[in-house]
Amino acid sequence: MTRVFNFSAGPAALPEPVLRQAAEEMLDWHGAGCGVMEMSHRGKEFTSIIERAEIDFRELLAIPDEYRVLFLQGGATQQFAQIPMNLLAGGSADYLVTGTWSKKAYSEAKHLAVALGGGARLAGSTEQDGFTRLLDAEELELDENARYLHLCTNETIHGVELRDPARLPRTAVPIVADMSSHILSRPIDVNRYGLIYAGAQKNIGPSGLVIVIVREDLLGRASAVTPAVMDYRVMADNGSMLNTPPTYAIYVAGLVFQWLKGQGGLAAVEANNIAKAKLLYDFLDASDFYANPVEPTARSRMNIPFLLRDESLNDAFLAGAKEAGLAQLKGHKSVGGMRASIYNAMPLAGVEALVDYMRDFSARKG
Repeated sequence: MTRVFNFSAGPAALPEPVLRQAAEEMLDWHGAGCGVMEMSHRGKEFTSIIERAEIDFRELLAIPDEYRVLFLQGGATQQFAQIPMNLLAGGSADYLVTGTWSKKAYSEAKHLAVALGGGARLAGSTEQDGFTRLLDAEELELDENARYLHLCTNETIHGVELRDPARLPRTAVPIVADMSSHILSRPIDVNRYGLIYAGAQKNIGPSGLVIVIVREDLLGRASAVTPAVMDYRVMADNGSMLNTPPTYAIYVAGLVFQWLKGQGGLAAVEANNIAKAKLLYDFLDASDFYANPVEPTARSRMNIPFLLRDESLNDAFLAGAKEAGLAQLKGHKSVGGMRASIYNAMPLAGVEALVDYMRDFSARKG
């Protein structure tokens, strides 16, 4: 069996050792006589799995004790509604829009705010610049009385990432961050945020699972119309198991956490991610055949969009990439071009193979 280098933005590549361990344990997990997908979420076997996963996740991100970790369903998109249902409480929230996903979150909040008796404000946007940069502090129009400030720290589609902690808005309002496409790619200071959420299908595990890190003082604020299964307080009190959780996704996520610890933790992972991104960006910047549209200070390490200056060659580029074992390089339909997502599981060899192919293709077609 030959595995491709998978540059998909999500569901994305998983570490091969994790896949092999999951395969080995598919029929019999640690002598239980059945696989994880078959066992009761109330039994001692799965309880040990979810408890170990939370311990390892907390260790990787150095999550303080005053934060709760929730393993939920519905992906990050469900959180666009769940966050205002839990935190808006009849007030107003600020939203920064720096790409497709933060725009979707803002749109959902505006829609829900009417029913919740509150409001959602656009506190800053880069849409007029094609979502190719970050917002500067002087562009922000923040409400000091807002219930929270929502932002997306890595925009998967446009390849814009907020990496420098100094660029995080200075505010006393709880910051709510969508970190779906770069969580676990580097250390972060969890204390800077009131709530962090991330869909699993980038750096964590299978799609469908979303992890929420929420500060204790933000629990218990849900609107009266919030269903129990969507109430953070209720889910926290029930150990994320008010209902049957996505057991297999949590199990695989736990294996990924163990793999990350085996790599040396997030500092070591970040160093590898820096090397991968630098290799590809340096090649793009030196090329007159390809181009990256994002301002250098805002470039994502995880999602790297690029354009062929002659777009008539797009189909030939993708066909050749597929033959070379380089998969899922087509850009999102809303922006076109190409996109290489180089999450934690993408080895440096994969990026080297991509650069070699891009160099050869430009030499033949340029």
